[in-house]
Amino acid sequence: MEDKAVRQRRAAARRYPLRSVSMLLAAPIALLLFAAACGTDDDGATPALDPSAAATELGPIDRAVGAPVKIGIVSDGKAAAIDNSIQFDVADATARYLNEHQGGIGGRPVELVTCETQGDPARGTDCGNQMIEKGVVAVAVGESAVGDAVWQPLADADIPVMFYGLTSPAALTDPTTFVVSDPTFGIQQLPIAIAKENDLGKVTTVAIDVPALRHTLDEVAPGLMRAAGLDYQVLWIPPGTADMTAQLASVAGGEPGVVFVIGNDAFCISAFNGLRAVGHEGEISAISQCITDATRTAVPANVLEGMHVAASAPVGGDDPSNVFYNAVLKTYGNGIAPTSAIGRGMFVTFAGLAAALDGITGDITPTTATAVIKAMPEKELPGAGGLTFRCNGKAYPETPAVCVRGGLAAILDSSGQPADFQVLGSSPIPG
Repeated sequence: MEDKAVRQRRAAARRYPLRSVSMLLAAPIALLLFAAACGTDDDGATPALDPSAAATELGPIDRAVGAPVKIGIVSDGKAAAIDNSIQFDVADATARYLNEHQGGIGGRPVELVTCETQGDPARGTDCGNQMIEKGVVAVAVGESAVGDAVWQPLADADIPVMFYGLTSPAALTDPTTFVVSDPTFGIQQLPIAIAKENDLGKVTTVAIDVPALRHTLDEVAPGLMRAAGLDYQVLWIPPGTADMTAQLASVAGGEPGVVFVIGNDAFCISAFNGLRAVGHEGEISAISQCITDATRTAVPANVLEGMHVAASAPVGGDDPSNVFYNAVLKTYGNGIAPTSAIGRGMFVTFAGLAAALDGITGDITPTTATAVIKAMPEKELPGAGGLTFRCNGKAYPETPAVCVRGGLAAILDSSGQPADFQVLGSSPIPG
């Protein structure tokens, strides 16, 4: 049965003001479009937080005791083209919080076993093997450019692994793999939710023509759209197309629907301005990579205002998940940037793994950990702005590794900056 907090969050659309001008990207989309992981996206220091306020947010002291439980943390870390080393700092702060306030895991202290892939598939495989050799109970992996390489040896060894975002079909059907984001949200469930919210019957996706998107948009999306009762078409447009008015002319005819744009900022600028030129009067939405300073300069304010873009978590303001996350960083971290998408993704994944293991007793092994994760009730996903998760394989039965339905959408103001966010596409996961 859903707890009271979950039911209250379901009762109404949730919107919280954002006081920061930055926004966290929806990681599964970034993984789909780009082969390399992103570097840390903000160098801002953790905001000041009164120690007594931090103690209030973190809850009472509940120290872990006894023999440690080994939990693996795998990150791309730092290499020539990336710097995701903040993930290790966040994982360390999270472990310290868990050991001080949550009784660790099963009452025993968490001991981290870390490994850095440097974005290299061979190193990723080596990290997976190191986790096995060092006897970890479970592994947490945030955003990674080589997630599949890390995953394979762990799956072969039946060691439970929780990812922030993963799109591999093999991994999404693996019985010991768990994913704490909805891989269909950013480019499929988001436009469906917007269409339903606005009583529209059609979704048109304007997509940059790259091979990585073909399977999702041509083979997966049509079935989801039909199930939602929506007409659907995808317009494939080559990269570098500066004037899209000819391709977009068909969008302006008939009943206005939702137009969803997928591409980099230059592509999206052409799409947004082309939709304006052909007189599109329906809703426009996009992936978050569309919205940059270049977009804000080149696209009129009345086009950007009110646009929904996928986001992984709210940034700034007094949303409870932000207050809690900042308290963890302030108390147990050392100058960790709270607005880093890479850091936040690790926190959501690792704290989510710990929440899924809450209540584990007896021998703590990969086998017992997997069983407890699969048996967990629906809970709030730590640090995720009100999203809930349940890892029993029923969120999307065709991809049983997925633990979340729906996601967060940032809503832009007239300056193209996120003004608030909304939980969309979420529904209870059955038992």
